[in-house]
Amino acid sequence: MDMRQSAEDEAFRETVQAYFREEYPRDIIAKLANGQTLKKSDMVASEQALSARGWLAPGWPAEYGGPGWTITQRFIFDEELERAGAPNVSPMGLLYVAPVIYTFGTPEQKDRWLGDILSARTFWAQGYSEPEAGSDLASLRTRAVLDGDHYIVDGEKIWTSDAHYADWIFCLVRTEDAPRKQDGITFLCIDMATPGVEVVPIITIDGGHHLNRVVFDNVRVPVENRIGDEGKGWTYARHLLSYERTSYAHVAAKRRQIEDMKRLLADAPWAEGDAGQQDDVRHRLAAVEVQLDALEMTVLRALAPLAAGQAPGDEASIIKIAATETAQAITELFVELAGLHALPKFPDRSGPDWRAGLEAIPAFAAPATAAYFLARAQTIYGGATEIQKNIIARQLGL
Repeated sequence: MDMRQSAEDEAFRETVQAYFREEYPRDIIAKLANGQTLKKSDMVASEQALSARGWLAPGWPAEYGGPGWTITQRFIFDEELERAGAPNVSPMGLLYVAPVIYTFGTPEQKDRWLGDILSARTFWAQGYSEPEAGSDLASLRTRAVLDGDHYIVDGEKIWTSDAHYADWIFCLVRTEDAPRKQDGITFLCIDMATPGVEVVPIITIDGGHHLNRVVFDNVRVPVENRIGDEGKGWTYARHLLSYERTSYAHVAAKRRQIEDMKRLLADAPWAEGDAGQQDDVRHRLAAVEVQLDALEMTVLRALAPLAAGQAPGDEASIIKIAATETAQAITELFVELAGLHALPKFPDRSGPDWRAGLEAIPAFAAPATAAYFLARAQTIYGGATEIQKNIIARQLGL
């Protein structure tokens, strides 16, 4: 690949850098720099700022409100957003369901949902995994029975990210028992305010509330909320998952973490002590940098189909594995750097004064330890590593 960028691309990069330096809300960047967890109001403010600039949905076609950028410009924008320390957008609406809606939805569905997603007026959740139907998603049992002009939905979804923030949830539901379990699955969009929808919090090992169980008890969903044909939801889900798995890379954010670690190394508890331990960490950090370079090249290759207007292929499975394993390797090094200051319990980091009582430990230690525990799940959610390896093996004819 020719990695050189044109003068136009470099000028575009400078424009994006200036925006995050001069126009983007500084309080949101400051909260993340302070180790705070963002609230929904912060995410709304962040996304509305990007929306006002016309930059919230870089991957959307221009006809639906995208900025009309090239693949290179989109890559540059993602890099600069993460280098600036700004949060990534909430992906469920913008990156996952929106491509399904504008590719397979009716004109009425596009008018109904895309504008609210693009203006950050509505947030979405993804209702895929179920108890005993996670990696084997096609075994899902949440059922939708047609009753006139509505479906009656019963069942539950689990590990549902940010469902407590969501206004809508897109779900795979079973509308028919077919010999092939991938058949008979339908793609439904459900208003979270509908009677019978219950959100049950799941507090994860890092002490945060990211995940939820969503229960559907006799929930009435209008047929007009179905995307595409009944029983063809698996086709639309595969389209979505290729975008989802490509979006996991976050190369620039990982480079930012590595640069932070290099600065912290000089202040580590053993910085003037065991030279062998220092060398070991530095060698492992160098190995992670090489791993990250390989990930970046893989992302660039996988994004090539987008230039031709196609969804990324099963190559996205390679990115999913490489990105999550790299993320885990980086967080492991941060915990080692924290040493005895790594916390087994985590404070509530939603307020600006969350560090009260923790002044004696390095500032990075508590957020780094929480990130380490949260990253353990990365090789499971969004398609477990074992499943991704099966997809790659089938590609190779093994």
